[in-house]
Amino acid sequence: MSIVYLGLGSNLGDREAHLREVLSRLQEAGVRGAALSPLYETDPVGYLNQPDFLNAVCRAETDLFPHELLRALKAIEAAMGRVPSFRNAPRPIDIDILLFDDLVLDTSDLVIPHPRLAERAFVLVPLADLAPGLCHPALGCTVAELLAGVDRLGVRPYAAT
Repeated sequence: MSIVYLGLGSNLGDREAHLREVLSRLQEAGVRGAALSPLYETDPVGYLNQPDFLNAVCRAETDLFPHELLRALKAIEAAMGRVPSFRNAPRPIDIDILLFDDLVLDTSDLVIPHPRLAERAFVLVPLADLAPGLCHPALGCTVAELLAGVDRLGVRPYAAT
């Protein structure tokens, strides 16, 4: 059984419902025991002319291998209405593999740990809620240490309306 941390994001439609729906779909795909961080409203990154995101991190367990997990996550995204578009485009759901045990993997279609994990406050803030002492296997520092090195501007606790 492997421990995985997944980054979740949504900025189209009912963002909160989309993030909650992912948890049930993960269970169906063989990803169990999902614990969800608090939700954060975040400014878009890259392409700025789009609605704010709702972001969270999920900690779960799986027997899937990394590429099997990636295929399952892409299938969930497609089933929830995500269509291929340009980089950083608006989307109903985005699911990224952030960490997979202490694996360091770099292939043409999958890089673990996520290559921009250490520079993204919208991922580090909710990840620190779940696992501040977790060590980044490639950088050798904790999530809390990584978070201390990034600007948190644009990451706000989400209060459901």
